[in-house]
Parts: sequence; C-alpha cells; structure tokens
Amino acid sequence: MNGPLIVQSDKTLLLEVDHPDAEAARRDIAPFAELERAPEHVHTYRVTPLGLWNARAAGHDAEQVVHALLTHSRYPVPQPLLVDVADTMARYGRLTLLKEPVDGEEDPRTGLPPTRLVLRTTDRAVLTEVLRHKRIKPLVGERVDEDTVVVHASERGHLKQELLKVGWPAEDLAGYVDGEAHPIELATEGVDDGHGGRTPAWSLRPYQQQAVDGFWDGGSGVVVLPCGAGKTLVGAGAMARSQTTTLILVTNTVSARQWREELLRRTSLTEDEIGEYSGARKEIRPVTIATYQVLTTKRKGVFPHLDLLDARDWGLVVYDEVHLLPAPIFRMTADLQARRRLGLTATLVREDGRESDVFSLIGPKRYDAPWKDIEAQGWIAPADCVEVRVSLPESMRMAYAVAEPDERYRFAACAPAKDAVVETLVERHRGEPTLVIGQYLDQLEQLADRLDAPLITGETTVTRRQELFRQFREGEIDLLVVSKVANFSIDLPEASVAIQVSGTFGSRQEEAQRLGRVLRPKGDGRTAHFYTTVARDTVDAEFAAHRQRFLAEQGYAYRIVDADDLETLDRA
Repeated sequence: MNGPLIVQSDKTLLLEVDHPDAEAARRDIAPFAELERAPEHVHTYRVTPLGLWNARAAGHDAEQVVHALLTHSRYPVPQPLLVDVADTMARYGRLTLLKEPVDGEEDPRTGLPPTRLVLRTTDRAVLTEVLRHKRIKPLVGERVDEDTVVVHASERGHLKQELLKVGWPAEDLAGYVDGEAHPIELATEGVDDGHGGRTPAWSLRPYQQQAVDGFWDGGSGVVVLPCGAGKTLVGAGAMARSQTTTLILVTNTVSARQWREELLRRTSLTEDEIGEYSGARKEIRPVTIATYQVLTTKRKGVFPHLDLLDARDWGLVVYDEVHLLPAPIFRMTADLQARRRLGLTATLVREDGRESDVFSLIGPKRYDAPWKDIEAQGWIAPADCVEVRVSLPESMRMAYAVAEPDERYRFAACAPAKDAVVETLVERHRGEPTLVIGQYLDQLEQLADRLDAPLITGETTVTRRQELFRQFREGEIDLLVVSKVANFSIDLPEASVAIQVSGTFGSRQEEAQRLGRVLRPKGDGRTAHFYTTVARDTVDAEFAAHRQRFLAEQGYAYRIVDADDLETLDRA
C-alpha cells in the first residue's frame, strides 16, 4: 500500500499532492470530501455528514466511498470511520416525503384524485424520534399509521430543513405540480440573426446534457459547473425538458439581460415571451427573469414583490449563482417546494455556512463536473495562477501595526505598492483583453486614472455597463477596471487576463468567480492568466491563502513571485 491518501480517525484525509496517483485520488474523494487546507505538499480534506448525504443523493453509495478510501489510502483505514461512513449515508432515505391518494372528488382542473403529503419511514424508531422534536412537531398532522404521518403541505420545505438539522435528511419523492404548460424548444439549428442570416447550429455539450438529465431525473437540485462552462445552456436545456412557464432568479439586471439574449439565441422563445422583473421593469411573461435584489426589497417591513412567486403557475424555478441566495430568498423558497427547482453555480461554498439550506430547499447536488476535467476536454481554457507579493515600506508597516484590527485588511489590500505591479502586468499583456478587479472604489478609481481605462462599479448605469461590456467583447477596448459587480454572471468570453487587487476578505467563492471570468476557451488555445496581488506579512496574505482553497481543491496551483521579480517572470 503506497497510496497518496492518509485517512485518519477524526475524518480528515491528507492528500500528498506530489504523489503520481494524487489526481486520481482527488477525483475519487471530491464527491464526498471537502477541502479544508491546501498548502504546497499536503492537502487536508474532511468527510462531513452533508458531504456524504450530497454524494448519496447524487447516486454514490457507501460501497463506492469506502472503495475510494481503501484504494487510495497508504495505511489501513480506521475501521470505525468506515462504519461511520456507512451509517451516516444510510440515514439518507430512511425518511421520505410522498404524496398519497385520499378519498374525495377528483380535481376538476387536472382530473386527478386528491392527494395529501406524508412523511413515511422504513425505520419506525427514527420517525418516533424525530416527531418528539419540538421544532418538528408543529409541522406535521395526524399519525396515519406506525410508519406514516401527515405533513402540512405548506411546511414541506421547513420540515426538510429541521430534519436535516437533527441528522435525518428526508428524501423528497412527493413530486411537483406540472405548472402552466408553455412550449420551449432548443434552437439547435440556429435562429434568425436579424440581418437576413441565421446563427450557427449548435448542440448541448455532453456534460451539459448529463447535467440536464441528472437534474431532471432527480426532480430538483443543484448543478455545479465551472465558470465559463455554459450553465445558462443547462438552464435552457432544463426549460426545454420542462415545457412550462419558468421563473429565473439572477444576481443583477445585467445578468438578467444576458440570460434574455442567450435564451433568444438558443431557444424557440420570442421577445414577447420573456419578461424582465427588475428595478427598471416589471414584466411578467411565460418566462420571467427577476433579480434577487428586487425580490428582497423591503418596504415598511414587507416584501412587496413576493407576489411574483405566485403571479403564474410556474412549472420551473431556476436560481442562478445559487451560492449567493440571500437569506429572504431561502425563506421564500421554503414555500416553493411543490415546484421544480434548479440551482446553478460554480461552487457550493457559502461563506455564511448555509450549504445545508441549499441542500434542503433547492435540493441536493445532482451534477458536479471538476474544473480540470472540463479543461482537459477543451471546454474551458487552461489557467496560469500567480500570486504577486508586494512589501509595505517601513512607514506603512508602522501605520499598519497600529491600525485598528477592522481597518487592517483595507489598509493592506489598498497598498500603493500594488499600483506599479498592476501597471507592469497590464503592460506585459498589452493587446490581450484584460480585467483589473477589486473591492475598494477609491483604489479602483486611482487605478483607472493611472491606466487610462474605463471603470465599472455599482454606481455605473446598466446602459453604460452594457455598452462597455459590448466594446470589450467586440475588441474596441481591451482593458476594463471593474468592482465586484463583475464577479457574477457577466459574459465576457474574450477576457484572457485578470488582475485582482483586493477582494471580499477571504471569500473562496469570489476567487473562483474571478478566475472564471477568464476561463472561456480561447480560439487559439491560449492559456488564461490570473494574477492576485498580495501585501506580505499582513492579513491580506492570510485572506489570500483562504480565498485560494476552493481553486486548490479543483487542482489549480498558484505560483508565488515577488513584485521585484516580475520582469523575469516566465510565461506559463
């Protein structure tokens, strides 16, 4: 036994990165283990109940998990851990939510007999145990028999949340309302381009089709794909399978309009069939694209736009960038359990730790494609990741040392020494479409002036943003300075260089999204370049290490160079 993995009784897995079989081991443990630390030589993963339940819901069984551990472990795997894996995974599915027929008249609209929602068990002791919990008791009705209890239909989502908290996740087999039928087809033969011609023929890539099938067969859940891998097309494929009215929830208005353009280009939908529900417009159509922001707008203690969720008999609800769902949307989603729900994301990592709510309310992970697998197939560009470390001058080091703790990150992240590094990198990649991305507006304004480049922030009007993005896409400009508004759902396939100067503290999801801005495949097979500038010996460096964890899990390695050595940096 000389595998790359050391399996420990505390459920941590140590992966020796330089071992020849490390990549195979990483791939095999990824469905059920979460990366915690990723220094140079040994990466630490942890096996958690939620990870095991996600794997179980995605079709992996305990036998496969145990086989992966035994195959790659260097030493004998602790027997209690193997037992615990099997026991934990066996908890999923002992409780199931089902619809069962009851006596009464047929529904005049559907012609179907009446039904009720029940919670059924294969293990009576488990049902008895959970019904004793004071937060679960109000969510259910009378006991039908020893194995079954009636569930209030309106509490379907809340019940799943509470069952997960007590360690007995329910498998939801209660099905969904059909929703209002609406024909939607994928326009794989192309559509009229408005200039007398047609857009090129296309088809879903194999992994996109697998994602659609995995979602549809599972009923509801989350599809995890790298940035640039075409999550919108997975959404379109799901809509074509559903053939119903669809509500799409997105991060911002620019994203809403990009979804609209992509659906017009890739499906049979016409302009009259797609509505935008945002701060600017309030259109409700068979396919309605709404922003999280407008749905969560509160006036006098109420959410005035919540009626949108009931405005039509939606057959499908799509959540773009599901890892960013605001807390009020979770509460709303708890009431949407009778409708099919598709979450799209590049990472299930949430900095607020609410991954369990995504599992309970949107659904389990139905498809997850490792970034490097998609890269190997040529669907996303290979990337060279470089961390450039700058030193604070002595005077700034003293100022940093006496700064208040909550001011230190901004102080370090906005170090003036970074400006010269950015200028050198922009010059190094002159002519290549480049994004300079940061968190702090005064820092970005200064860089935009220094680089003589347009700046896009939250205060930039949607019209101005769209125009600058168009100019960038069409090659009229090749440099943009952008704030965190460009983190999500921005379609800039031409971008090949990203330079990060500051971020949202240690956010792993943000790091992944920013790298994703440059991963669209380049026609000439070029490598994408992602630079992050970091002030050494400060919290900026600590946060940078945390930010890089998710990408390390996906197989990306950062080279670290000193700012003084940039001139001699080899191109990867």
